Amino acid sequence: MTALFDIDLRAQRRDRASRIGPELFLAEHVFADCLDRLTLVPRRFGNALLIGCPDQGWPARLPADRVDIRDPGPLFAERAGGELITEDDWSPNGSTYDLVVSIGTLDTVNDLPRALRLLFESMTNDALLIGAVSGGDTLPRLRGAMRAADAAAGPALPHVHPRIEASALAPLLSRAGFVMPVVDVDRVEVRYPDLGRLVNDLRAMGATNVLTERSRRFLSGSAYRAACQAFVEKATDGRTTEVFEILHFVAWKGSEG
Repeated sequence: MTALFDIDLRAQRRDRASRIGPELFLAEHVFADCLDRLTLVPRRFGNALLIGCPDQGWPARLPADRVDIRDPGPLFAERAGGELITEDDWSPNGSTYDLVVSIGTLDTVNDLPRALRLLFESMTNDALLIGAVSGGDTLPRLRGAMRAADAAAGPALPHVHPRIEASALAPLLSRAGFVMPVVDVDRVEVRYPDLGRLVNDLRAMGATNVLTERSRRFLSGSAYRAACQAFVEKATDGRTTEVFEILHFVAWKGSEG
């Protein structure tokens, strides 16, 4: 079976973001939200695992005595003093972590149930998993623009990732063995003057297309103009509001896990 995501390309996209940016406004928003949620847990953690670390200052902000860092991008991992990871293809070193924080990478793994199970296996009893992924309603304006481009250019091709639906995430966590899963939806709105500015931000986030069956052609002039026109047609006062849907999740590894 063909993998949905090109994992090598995902690493390259994160490396490009590290070199040209990275653009952290969305990642920082998500990480700060996770920190706020952690303040509600009356506990300091011993050994934490942070997966997804575009900012090397993040580990010091976690309420943990020790933080191991993993990132699917080689440069992000290296600059944060961590190691490379493919979340659905790694070997946890026993039940090690009483806190696992996963920021913005689990939506581009090929086997999410296995990735969650491996996280579960890496955790001690009564450990906490907290994190966030992009949800199903992310980038509606970009999706509309790409449909307009395909209408101008010919057959439709995959441009934007399929996303995890909020209703599916809690059951996936439960099937992996976690207890008391909670999923919240945060819709972050960002106003853009044009499509190019949005695409530049996505590149600097490492969030452009890494589908295996993605379109490998450049948009023709007519297709690109159609996409830009579709995007600006949704504008109000000269800017188009794009939406990033963030699924925040919290779950525990029970003492019987």
